[in-house]
Amino acid sequence: MTFSPTTPASHTDVIDSVDETPYPTGDLLFVTDLLSEQEQERLARARAFFQAEVRPIAVDYWNRAEFPFELLPKLAAQNLSGIGSHVTSHLLTGLLQLELTRADTSISTFFGVHHELFAASIEQLGSDEQRQRLLPDLLALTKVGAFALTEPQHGSDISREMETTATLDGTEWVLNGRKRWIGNAAMADYVLVWARDTSDRQIKGFIVEKERTGFSTTIIENKIAVRIVQNANIELKNVRIPVSNRLPGTNSFRDTNVLLRNSRVWVSWQAVGQQFAAFDVARAYALDRQQFGRPIASFQLIQEQLSRMIGNATLCLTLMVQMARLQETDQLTMDQAALAKSTCTARMRETVALGRGILGGNGISTDYEMAKVFADAEAIYSYEGSYEINALLVGRAITGISAIA
Repeated sequence: MTFSPTTPASHTDVIDSVDETPYPTGDLLFVTDLLSEQEQERLARARAFFQAEVRPIAVDYWNRAEFPFELLPKLAAQNLSGIGSHVTSHLLTGLLQLELTRADTSISTFFGVHHELFAASIEQLGSDEQRQRLLPDLLALTKVGAFALTEPQHGSDISREMETTATLDGTEWVLNGRKRWIGNAAMADYVLVWARDTSDRQIKGFIVEKERTGFSTTIIENKIAVRIVQNANIELKNVRIPVSNRLPGTNSFRDTNVLLRNSRVWVSWQAVGQQFAAFDVARAYALDRQQFGRPIASFQLIQEQLSRMIGNATLCLTLMVQMARLQETDQLTMDQAALAKSTCTARMRETVALGRGILGGNGISTDYEMAKVFADAEAIYSYEGSYEINALLVGRAITGISAIA
C-alpha cells in the first residue's frame, strides 16, 4: 500500500500498519506497567474498542459536523466514567481519556463535558435526590448533560464578570442571560447553568431541562476544530425552574474549583492523547510513503521529527502520571493542574505541527486524518483555560505575584 493524493489509506490500514511496528502503542517507557493486571486488560479492551468503533467513523462525521448518536450505547458499555460503581484509579481514568482522544478528539470532548463536568457536578455538588434521579441515565448515556459557564463576552474573567442571573421568586428560580461555546448544549437533555444570584451576588449552579420555556440553543457552525461536538449559544429568557434544581453544593464560584481543577487535568490527558494520535498517523504514513525508491521513514529528517513527536508525547505522559499520583493522595492543586494544561498543550502544538509536516500536502486533507488531528488540537489549546491563562497561573504560583488584573 502506498499513499498518494488520489489513494488515501483507510483508517483500518493505518491501524494495522502501526500494530506491525515496534512499540505499537508508542509507550516507550512502559507506563501501562504501573497499572494492575486487571486495569491493563481493561485499558487494552477500551483501546481496541476506540480504534475499531470510534476512529474509523470519526473523519466522516467530522467532515459533516454531525454527531454519531448510534455510538452512545456502545460507549456507555465501556464503563469509562469513573463515577459511582465505576470508580477507577486516576491513572487508569487518565489513560482511558488519552486513548479515547487518540481515536477522536470530538468524541473525547463530548464524553469529558458530559462526565467530567456535568455528571461529576451532580455527584460532587448535587443533592441525594439529584444523584438518584439523574446519575443512572447519565452513566448509561441515555441522557446527555452540558456545562454552561462561558458567556459571549466573558471567558477568562467569568468569575468576576458573569452576567447571567438567577433570581429566587417564591418556589422557583428565574434565570436570564446568555452562554457561548457550550459543548453538547444543542443535544443535551440537561444543562448545568452557572448564574449569579441577584440576592447575594454569588455564582451558583442550576440544572435546566432543555424543554423549559424561555431556554433556547443555536448551534455554532463553521468551526475548524472538534466539529462533531455540538457547541451552541444558549439564551435564557425568564426561564423558570423549581428551587430543587439548584445544586446545593454551589454557594459561590469557589465551589467550582474542584471541578475546574479536575477538568484541566482531563484536558491535559487529551493533549497527550492528541500527540499520540498525530504520532500514530505520521509513523504509519512515513513507513508506507515511498519517495526516491524507499519509505520516507528511512530518511534522517523524518526519523528526527518522529523522535521529537514521541519525545514530546512521552514527556507529557510522564507528567500526567505524577498528576494522577497527586490526585490519588488528594494533593493536587490548581497550580499543578495549570502547569499540566499549559505544558502539555504547548508540546501538543509542536507535535501535531510536526506530524502535519511529515504528510506534506496530504497533511492538509482530512482524507489522511492528520488534518483533523492538527485542527482539533487548537480546541484543546484554548478550552478549559487558554494556554496563556494557565501559564499566568503557574507564574503566580512560582513568584507570588499575580500578573492578572
